[in-house]
Amino acid sequence: MLTPLKAKSEGKLAKQICRVVLDHFDKQYSKELGDSWNTVRNVLISPSLWQYAILFNRFNYPFELEKDLLLKGYHTLFQGSLPSYPTSVKCYLSRTPNRMPSERHQLGHLKKYYLLNAASLFPVLALELRHGESVLDLCAAPGGKSVALLQCACPGYLHCNEYDSLRVRWLRKTLESFIPPPLINVIKVSELDGREMGDAQPETFDKVLVDAPCSNDRSWLFSSDSEKAAHRIHQRNNLPVLQVELLRSAIRALRPGGLLVYSTCTLSKAENQCVISEILNSSSNMAPVDISGITRTCSQDFTFFPTDQECSLLVIPDKAKAWGPMYIAKLKKIMSTGK
Repeated sequence: MLTPLKAKSEGKLAKQICRVVLDHFDKQYSKELGDSWNTVRNVLISPSLWQYAILFNRFNYPFELEKDLLLKGYHTLFQGSLPSYPTSVKCYLSRTPNRMPSERHQLGHLKKYYLLNAASLFPVLALELRHGESVLDLCAAPGGKSVALLQCACPGYLHCNEYDSLRVRWLRKTLESFIPPPLINVIKVSELDGREMGDAQPETFDKVLVDAPCSNDRSWLFSSDSEKAAHRIHQRNNLPVLQVELLRSAIRALRPGGLLVYSTCTLSKAENQCVISEILNSSSNMAPVDISGITRTCSQDFTFFPTDQECSLLVIPDKAKAWGPMYIAKLKKIMSTGK
């Protein structure tokens, strides 16, 4: 059933929170996150506390908007906190919850900015994309991370894959809205089952991003159909199996020496740390890459929860730092050594 509890919001009628999902999350996350769950919970059920970062499109740079945001007290994300941060990436955020209006899609006109959860830049930046590299975005829709990747560098080849046909249309529209025609030519969009990509294109890519299907905590809390929500929760235990299969396919598609980044937008340990542990324990050709230093350098804008893995981070929503949930893990494919 849907609880009469309304999300803490302002203005228009607040969304209703799905009680069956909230009860499930309360039971699971109070165990996994301890006292931190109370704060995370309050942010997740309160859209009025949510924040939206503004990622500028370097292919149609909004100079006037930049001046306006600076006057309003916005600041750039990751400035000085990440040594390898690409200078071509400009993402602005405010410490107060507010949201810029989204730009409408206009054929032939590139949008100037993309609204996103600032934590979703972590998996993109962790890939360390360089000009000319071949990169695979295995579960690419709706396309925000592909757009962000193209703000970092110009790849020699970007393969955006999405299995769901409806989401593929969304992905194509996003790319058309942000990327100029010359660069579109180095992008391929496919509708392959991600679990088959490794066999279809073995050892093809320098970098692979697996932003996996997961228990999307924010959206699940506002499920309008309680029967579907109950079914989702019942099926939730199957997600780690799919996630491991996607990662194994990604590993096959990755060249030796290449980097693999796995991400989800859930707090669930079963879909995060346990999936990566399974991959590391069963894949002798994959090694963890230490990214734990980010929790120190980026603590001003983000709140992190310990994962007990040096190769992973978990961003949790906090008051005035309402980013996440976002789990990120970074692995490297080991070069084979000849006998």
